[in-house]
Amino acid sequence: MLNVFIRSLIIYVIVVVVMRIMGKRQLGQLQPFELVITLMIAELGSIPMENVGRPLIDGLIPIFVLTLAQLTLSYLTLKSERIRAFICGSPSIVIQNGKINQRELARLRLNLNDLLEQLRANGITNVSDVEFAIIETVGKLNVIPKSQKRPVTPADLKIATDYEGIPFTLIMDGHIHHQNLSRANKDIQWLEDELKKRKLQARDVFFASLDTQGNLDIQPKEGK
Repeated sequence: MLNVFIRSLIIYVIVVVVMRIMGKRQLGQLQPFELVITLMIAELGSIPMENVGRPLIDGLIPIFVLTLAQLTLSYLTLKSERIRAFICGSPSIVIQNGKINQRELARLRLNLNDLLEQLRANGITNVSDVEFAIIETVGKLNVIPKSQKRPVTPADLKIATDYEGIPFTLIMDGHIHHQNLSRANKDIQWLEDELKKRKLQARDVFFASLDTQGNLDIQPKEGK
């Protein structure tokens, strides 16, 4: 029993490290070859856990080989446009200027119901409102509405807007993020003073953030 536990823990750690090395993309954003390798690694990881009579290294070597193959293919697709097009394919335009490309739909084996469903998911109910609809290499549909159907932006109205950056997370579940505090050009004394104004300490705060306009948002833990 202890042997199974240790083997399972080792394989789990190695598979997690391998997945981390392969990148941060979600399952739906993986290229076909990346998805195949991910599934194969998951399957290979279960073999040495089920068969304790088999040396652990027999299950780890194929995982390392597939990881090396994936990194090699990723490097090649990064450096070569031809290899990238061959392995990953290229985007396909399925709607252009409100007209559905029926031949492209047939080539992609995408039926009309699926297309309309994905259009509705993008907030489009009328095909004629679409300038371009593009099936990306990962299978996702990106829709570009016609200019007269796009939401009005401040730029359209010639309205100047202030810069909005990403707020800095200063405290998360009672722990101070000193690196973000430094990036926001604030020090620990400033933060402690702000907390004292609210009769709080860092350990009492569930979440605190500072936006680029200098507004400090503090959400205490429940009961504090």
